[in-house]
Amino acid sequence: MAKIFITGSADGLGQLAAKALIDLGHQVVLNARNTDRGKQAMNKTPGAEDVLIADLSDIEETKTLASKVNALGRFDAVIHNAGVYRASAPEIFTVNTLAPYLLTCLIQKPKRLIYLSSGMHLHGRSKFDNFKNNHSEITYSDSKLHVVMLCMATARKWPAIYSNAVDPGWVPTRMGGRSAPDNLQKGYETQVWLAVSNDEKAKVGGRYFFHLKERSHNHEADDVQRQERFLQLCEEITGVSLSNNI
Repeated sequence: MAKIFITGSADGLGQLAAKALIDLGHQVVLNARNTDRGKQAMNKTPGAEDVLIADLSDIEETKTLASKVNALGRFDAVIHNAGVYRASAPEIFTVNTLAPYLLTCLIQKPKRLIYLSSGMHLHGRSKFDNFKNNHSEITYSDSKLHVVMLCMATARKWPAIYSNAVDPGWVPTRMGGRSAPDNLQKGYETQVWLAVSNDEKAKVGGRYFFHLKERSHNHEADDVQRQERFLQLCEEITGVSLSNNI
């Protein structure tokens, strides 16, 4: 039985992944942005161990969330599922880029890290010049490239951990919209598989998956100099370093 923490699991793909993992007999801790959504999440996800409240658009709340996670002991897997699409550029940057960075730095290293990206990351650019000002230039696609870059950096720096990124597809969730064409079940089963499977194909690192299969990604994310610049800027903005997580 594995112990898994999932960000942004009050609804959508995060909640569906949580339900699937609970059905498989695993311990799952949820995350919601406020108390009301937290209560709804627990009601809709029978068998969840707990829900931790934090609004990931607030850097200090994100830091506190990491402390709450660590108070529950070491997790086997963390699924960085939370993300926003129809939001302001500063919120997209804070939730999609900085929050997974902070939580990766501050949560005790699990055995497996899963980062939810998007096929739209292929059109993203690093835009490091906009990290400290003019966040309005950073798009959703850019933020999802940052997520893949973070994944590849952790896979390189922490080779003992299975750190991978996932494109769930364009699925009919609240974020994706009712008319989204991709399969909802396939949208969450890859992260479930990566979190707990003993399949040798899942016990890898530094890969990008779509529907249980490896897929090519934006190779800007593989550039070590870009990874290091990304980590440096995130550290300067948040005051938290990845190197402190031992």
